[in-house]
Amino acid sequence: MDPIYVGWRMVHTAVTLLLVSLLVFAITQILPGNAAHMVLGEFATPEAVHALEERLGLTAPWFIQYGRWLAGILSWDWGTSLSNSQPVLRLVAQDLSRSLVLAASSLLLVTAVAIPVGIIAALRRGTLTDMGISLFSYVGVSMPEFVVATLLLVLLARPEIGIFPAGGYEPLSAGLWPFLSHLILPSLALAIILMAHISRQTRSEMVDVMQQDYIRTAVLKGLPRRRVVMRHALRNAMIPTITVIALDVGYLMGGILVVEEVFAYPGLGRLLVSAMQNRDLPLLQGAVLVVAACYALANLLADIAYATLDRRIRYE
Repeated sequence: MDPIYVGWRMVHTAVTLLLVSLLVFAITQILPGNAAHMVLGEFATPEAVHALEERLGLTAPWFIQYGRWLAGILSWDWGTSLSNSQPVLRLVAQDLSRSLVLAASSLLLVTAVAIPVGIIAALRRGTLTDMGISLFSYVGVSMPEFVVATLLLVLLARPEIGIFPAGGYEPLSAGLWPFLSHLILPSLALAIILMAHISRQTRSEMVDVMQQDYIRTAVLKGLPRRRVVMRHALRNAMIPTITVIALDVGYLMGGILVVEEVFAYPGLGRLLVSAMQNRDLPLLQGAVLVVAACYALANLLADIAYATLDRRIRYE
């Protein structure tokens, strides 16, 4: 791996996050109302609102306000939530940890199921197995998250069945099964659509790679089929798939917002919805910035993995 390439990608990621922070701050500034109105309420006098605005520094020019906010972000002082008077960083970190557990379990399901399924479909191209997997993929990518989540609730969380709880969250300290039982359905709702997408991508890449000349050469040399598939074909087919998985992290973050609301899962997505409903601007700014940082970090890791798998990638 070229260290210059990695360093340049890290610089790109830092610049992207800086631009995102500016965009987040600008959008929240043009929203109606501000922190002073939130604290004092809608019946506060204009004099009281103006006095609090001066005390909070809201009368300063926008670039000074942005500089103060960015300095607070970099010094881990993200302000205080207007709706519950708790530090924004503590709230975001607490709910982010739960969302990361949900996202990691979903990606684990996707990786463990979608990639092998895509490989099987490619190796059995044109058979009933391939057609069945392709049908699942087409159905999966066409169903939005709230439909999948609702179906899972109806099928597996009905009181008369009682297999899984309909929503909520239990920490690991409450026991392994209570923790997993509240995690399985939200993870599955997120994973089903990604499984369909990644399995299609893996199948397409494997079919293309298996038709290359170097694969035919390896087969003609008498190499075992398993070695040809695992060492020669899969390594090259996984390069575009890794990029797609990283891009799907952005989709995953959007899906988490919907799924957490359906299953009443207390994660970052539900916190973001609550911040928007309560017009809690400091909390909204922090939550959106963290979502953007997760997406940028996923793309950075994908670029590094891409460069590791394909030695031809170099910084120029």
